[in-house]
Amino acid sequence: MPDRGGGPTGPRIRVGRPSRRVRTLLMTLGVLAVLAMAFTMFAGFWTDWLWYRSVNYSSVFTTTLWTKIGLFFVFGLLMAAAVGVNVWLAHRLRPPLSAMSMEQQNLDRYRMGIAPYKKWLLLAVTSLVGLIAGASAAGQWRTWLMWVNGVPFHQKDPQFHLDVSFYAFDLPWYRFLLGFGFAAAVLSLIAAALTHYLYGGLRITSPGARATAAATGHLSVLLGIFVALKAVAYWLDRYGLAVKSSDFKATGNWTGLRYVDANAYLPAKTILFCIAVICAVLFFATLWRRTWQLPVIGFGLMVLSAILIGGLYPAIVQKFQVQPNEQAKEAPYVEKNLKATREAYGIDGAQVSEYAGKSDTTDKTKLRDDANDTASIRLLDPNIVSPTFQQLQQMKGYYAFPTNLDVDRYSKDGKDQDTVIGLRELNLSGIPKNNWINDHFRYTHGYGVVAAKGTTADADGRPVFTESDMPSVGDLGSYQQRIYYGEKTSQYSIVGGPQKEIDYSDDNGEKTTSYKGKSGVNLSNPLNRAAYAVAFSEPQILYSGAIGEGSRILYNRTPKDRVEAVAPWLTIDGDAYPAVVDGKIQWIVDAYTTTNGYPYASRTTLGDTTADSLTATNNQRAVVAQQNQVNYIRNSVKATVDAYTGEVKLYQWDTKDPVLKTWMKAFPNTVKKKTEISQSLMDHLRYPQDLFKVQRELLTRYHVKDAQTFLSGSEVWQVPDDPTNKSGNAVPPYYLSMAMPDQQAQVFSLTTTFTPNNRDNLSAFMSVNAEAGTSDYGKIRVLKLPTSRTVDGPKQVQSQFNSEQDIAESIRLLRGGDSEVEYGNLMTVPLDGGLLYVEPVYVRGGGLKYPLLRKVLVTYGGNTAFEDTLGQALNKVFEADGTTTPPPDEGTTKPPTSSNPTVQAALDDAQKAFDQGQEALKKGDWEAYGRAQKDLESALQRAKDAQAKADKAGGSSKNSDKPSVKPSDKASSSG
Repeated sequence: MPDRGGGPTGPRIRVGRPSRRVRTLLMTLGVLAVLAMAFTMFAGFWTDWLWYRSVNYSSVFTTTLWTKIGLFFVFGLLMAAAVGVNVWLAHRLRPPLSAMSMEQQNLDRYRMGIAPYKKWLLLAVTSLVGLIAGASAAGQWRTWLMWVNGVPFHQKDPQFHLDVSFYAFDLPWYRFLLGFGFAAAVLSLIAAALTHYLYGGLRITSPGARATAAATGHLSVLLGIFVALKAVAYWLDRYGLAVKSSDFKATGNWTGLRYVDANAYLPAKTILFCIAVICAVLFFATLWRRTWQLPVIGFGLMVLSAILIGGLYPAIVQKFQVQPNEQAKEAPYVEKNLKATREAYGIDGAQVSEYAGKSDTTDKTKLRDDANDTASIRLLDPNIVSPTFQQLQQMKGYYAFPTNLDVDRYSKDGKDQDTVIGLRELNLSGIPKNNWINDHFRYTHGYGVVAAKGTTADADGRPVFTESDMPSVGDLGSYQQRIYYGEKTSQYSIVGGPQKEIDYSDDNGEKTTSYKGKSGVNLSNPLNRAAYAVAFSEPQILYSGAIGEGSRILYNRTPKDRVEAVAPWLTIDGDAYPAVVDGKIQWIVDAYTTTNGYPYASRTTLGDTTADSLTATNNQRAVVAQQNQVNYIRNSVKATVDAYTGEVKLYQWDTKDPVLKTWMKAFPNTVKKKTEISQSLMDHLRYPQDLFKVQRELLTRYHVKDAQTFLSGSEVWQVPDDPTNKSGNAVPPYYLSMAMPDQQAQVFSLTTTFTPNNRDNLSAFMSVNAEAGTSDYGKIRVLKLPTSRTVDGPKQVQSQFNSEQDIAESIRLLRGGDSEVEYGNLMTVPLDGGLLYVEPVYVRGGGLKYPLLRKVLVTYGGNTAFEDTLGQALNKVFEADGTTTPPPDEGTTKPPTSSNPTVQAALDDAQKAFDQGQEALKKGDWEAYGRAQKDLESALQRAKDAQAKADKAGGSSKNSDKPSVKPSDKASSSG
């Protein structure tokens, strides 16, 4: 450009505005960024809504959403209004600017700087505090719903005689309101003080008065509100003493009032409440007196009183009244704690009875027979045999069983049978080639149930399967075998569209299928596809040709995730288990209602009390709510998740639980009545392990009802470490069909043992009736061993097993070569005043990568046996001659022998066919295995016919070793 004068000549750099094209591009990019962020937020909301609608629990989503929105706006606006009004009021009360001091001259620059933006600055500040307060309030949606829907417990606390619902539902909400009030008062006070200072209402270095009369009155009112809220806090603290946790050296964790609380802290809180009210009145009085002298004196008095009355006085009472005679002083409060804790954890009905621990019965034959009648000893350890199931029944690498199998009951010929069960679930790590299509479209589900008798193994130590093969066949009848929802199914699948799925494989190759269920979310809608592409960060969902008409996306596929999502107010048990019910595979999930506000009931951390040797060494078995502290728990809901459709059903189990009733009011029509549980489902419901573990931990201290004994600590027990491994963690409880001394018949039970604190001998045995539908389901029975003499505990029994010379030598031989010995669950059974211990011993030998049952350890009354079968071991321990009726399915499945030549020849052929079948099974040659089973069946039938012919001739009726050839022999032999 030409030089127009007016300045030095020479080069000159001109900084101009960006061109219109650049401005348009930047604006477009900004709009696109905002739209992308908005759609990302929308995608999360929209996919959540679609999922809840797909499982028919949209009311849970809407109730939770509207509650959060309501709390966000109400408390956000309240906070914004509180701060904004006080800033506006401080600005309005500003003094006229007169002779300006240096301080005011410096502030004048800031006043002038913000003058054009005052409204925008006020809006920004109030919006910020409103957003923070609203977000915090939205997180209290559970507290709000429990408060507004709370139902009474019809139980009153012993100190203030208020219904327990006040502490469980009301007090938490009042404390939130109080905390919100404190935050609003403090923020308003800070904002008002800054505004007064900026506009001259407050002065720090200027001569004259430090504050104008208007500023003094305004700030005094805010301080008065703060002190008034402190008075309310003191008053609520009185009730908070009933649910306060503290360390009590006599008992450890303690909840509720103690002597010093009732006689020092409680009156101190009342006095401090009165002082705070007076102090608040003095602050409000400055509106007329215009001086802070009296309020400051009052506030100082309140602080001093809090130190002396609230801190020093209780310490003096504790030191000079309680400690010299602690047991007498604390006993009345310990009794309240004992009663409340037992009620809150459902252990108040525990039946504690004395048990000798030593049998006086001299009739060995009777003891041997009683061993059969008292318990169905489970030899198949579900925590060990998963590799065996995997090796024998995996069929394909893309199937897998959980690390810990489950124990259930199934009826056979009208008799319940303890059964170890597992599902052949999808194992993505075993897919031949991992890619997006294979991982999400072709390999989508597991297939079939595998089950085995819990009380036996075949002659080679393998499980005796009652449901096996592919597709699974056996005692469970016909059912939908495809497993789209399971414990190992953690990622999404897209099914039902043009892409076919791998179903299962047989001798004719791979079979394909297409999902016919109504589960999942339809992806035919382009909006849905776009939303899921964003939500799952997978753009291929948007444009993949594998997705078309009928395609549905399945996710949130583990039973625990699904139940947690539809009932976010429940605490879920760590172990869902499968059952075949009415032609469907149903996952059964136990769920708990909890609260932290049961007065006088001691708290427990769920993650700690539900941990054991299985959770410590195995990621499959989860602990419950790791950090949750509760002091009330009920197994109030039984939930089911259909393994094919994913349908979730919640059933009310504890019909008296007020916490569940409260949530049922908050979320109506989400929980079905208990009467809607079918009998076929009821047959598979059981007492949950995690609740049992919480209760057993509490019973280590709360089995006593006498305050003096409780305080002395002489009767404290502990859950022993698992003696079968070196994890150093608690022994897990075991499911077992057994009869306690006061029971006439065996019932499905959950059992555990106790030892004295820091000792290894046995102090008690605990059992709970785990069989749902029976009259005393959930009844806890505790057999207390005498303290006058020692009875061996699990660790001592295990040590005896390991140290006895003959057994140690046998185990050394079993470990020969590259074999490994694994100890199964050490089962404890009360028997005729004594205690029978049974432990299966497994061996991983040679090239086998899975454990086989090889030996059974048994001890009773100091006698120990280490034999091939349970029957042989019991015979040896009870010095029986072998004629005693053995327990059913004791572990031998080889064909019997006979002195009849024709029968014996047929049995020899059966033995040969049996051995050939087992060899084929080892090699995985299913064709040869099938031929061997047919030969075995034919040989057994010939033996049966020959025996019948001999019996008819009358010549074999006197034969002492006549074989018992029954169809059951054929079934057990074929495994």
